[in-house]
Amino acid sequence: VLFTGSAVMAAGQQDVEQRVEALLRRMTLPEKIGQMVQINALGGRITDDLRQRLRQGRIGSMLNETDPNTSLEIQRIATAESRLGIPVIVGRDVIHGFRTIFPIPLGQAAAWDPDLVRACAEVAAAEAAAAGYHWTFAPMMDICRDPRWGRIAEGFGEDPYLASILAAAMVRGLQGDDLASPHTIAACAKHFAGYGAAEGGRDYDTAWLPEGLLRDVILPPFKAAVEAGVATVMCSFNEINGVPSSGNAFLLRQVLREEWGFEGEVFLDARFRR
Repeated sequence: VLFTGSAVMAAGQQDVEQRVEALLRRMTLPEKIGQMVQINALGGRITDDLRQRLRQGRIGSMLNETDPNTSLEIQRIATAESRLGIPVIVGRDVIHGFRTIFPIPLGQAAAWDPDLVRACAEVAAAEAAAAGYHWTFAPMMDICRDPRWGRIAEGFGEDPYLASILAAAMVRGLQGDDLASPHTIAACAKHFAGYGAAEGGRDYDTAWLPEGLLRDVILPPFKAAVEAGVATVMCSFNEINGVPSSGNAFLLRQVLREEWGFEGEVFLDARFRR
């Protein structure tokens, strides 16, 4: 029975990969670039420009659309009126609840209870999925040991072991056993890596991390999230030892892809300053 089930799963995965490859061969360069374009919602409005871009396949994902009817119409345009019918991924920061609000992640960590963290994430995922969301930017498992850092409340604290256990629990709660389920959403492990080690506790600042500290303290929660099956990973904003995380071959290629075998999507988290 186990062998048969594994064979069916492998065949299904192969079928998906073949369909993806066939779709990629049909896509034009602008359509491929369009899948990497993410926009913020317009407060329930669907402008003529937005409609046109959706029809042209020039939008791959959207953030923070709060009206389910608007999300449904956006998906209708993308799937019924574009050349290839590729749906839009709709995401939102579902950090510690959606309609039902739970304690902040740092507060949840204080309970030392991974089953509780998973249960809270399951509720959040079901509520967010019902509102039309497919994807959330959680868990954040940045290890921080400087209380001056402003985002410390969004993580699981200073201990890499506890953060690893709870990160895996949150991933499993958000994604469930099958992302095809209507009650689940894709998780995103962030921020890869060293964001919580920003120099002087200043947000977005550089981080100076010898490889030993990086591997022993910063990376274990991310590895645990990958092993739990996290669908996506988000780069950090900062530089590590002078190298921007978004272009860090050691982190993104050697560690994440080659050592850990992560095959999901990697996204750039960007902040713009004037």
